[in-house]
Amino acid sequence: MSTPQNSQERIDDLIQLIRDSAQRLADDPPARGDMKIISRTLRELRYAFKIFAAYRKQRKVTVFGSARTPAGEPAYQACVDFGRAMAERDWMVITGAAQGIMEAGHVGAGRNMSMGLNIMLPFEQTANAIIDGDDKLVNMKYFFTRKLMFVKECDAAVCYPGGFGTMDEAMEVLTLVQTGKRDIVPIILADAPGGTYWKKLDEFFREELLAGGMISQEDLHLYSVTEDYEAAADEIIQFYKNYDSMRYVGRDLVLRLKKPLSDEALGIVNRDFADILNSGEFVQCGKLEEELDDPDRNDLTRLVAHFNRRNHGRLRQLINFINTQG
Repeated sequence: MSTPQNSQERIDDLIQLIRDSAQRLADDPPARGDMKIISRTLRELRYAFKIFAAYRKQRKVTVFGSARTPAGEPAYQACVDFGRAMAERDWMVITGAAQGIMEAGHVGAGRNMSMGLNIMLPFEQTANAIIDGDDKLVNMKYFFTRKLMFVKECDAAVCYPGGFGTMDEAMEVLTLVQTGKRDIVPIILADAPGGTYWKKLDEFFREELLAGGMISQEDLHLYSVTEDYEAAADEIIQFYKNYDSMRYVGRDLVLRLKKPLSDEALGIVNRDFADILNSGEFVQCGKLEEELDDPDRNDLTRLVAHFNRRNHGRLRQLINFINTQG
């Protein structure tokens, strides 16, 4: 059984592993350039974790998009409207903190509901006026640490049109969700009204990746494409209507629900989603002993099963069904 003391002991063990790894680096001996990367990475992540820790209980949406989108463009205004819609629903908006789409998300959400992860470049990436100087702004040197924080700390991701960086961010979050390296969240590819940026990419996915056998039909359920900011906001809220969160306990996937499924709905789950299990069936129960380190979710119902950790598109479909219940 997990207790606060045991949890602290596990943290102490992990800190000791970090110390041991640092000592092994000193013994290797390392190249100075390698040590600079490791040192900066650890410092950046430590500080980012510290800033985000105060907001862990707050739902947050990450917004990706171009820093070069002018304020007069339809995509900019659509992102302003989206950021406002999410803030009105008590969601915070995380962006890269620069201008363009990133600024638009913060303009819509307002300073109090905005968080920023700014990348330090010799051009373009000064923080926008909304988030500049705010305690919720983190400046980072490395793209990979910044992307880790974007994906780790969000409960949804919305991608507006952008350049190479936006494409990289969108593909990374899709890859992480498809492979189970991050819990399933809504991923929305948001075109400007009348725009075709993501529509054309969706066509490419279907005509090349799907037709070529490089992705599965179910993978298309991991994202959606829309040009309607209200539809994007509504999809995110609907995703958490009954579903709350997930974690693994041993081999089993544990889905936490706000309201239990009826016997009839549980029967439908076991009938229609048996294909994603390695063995057994879905069982509904209360909190597991192994979850005592998460007291904020004590009262939630658990749906537990031996998920195969492969069919994440089908898992998204299951979550969609759960959200029609209760």
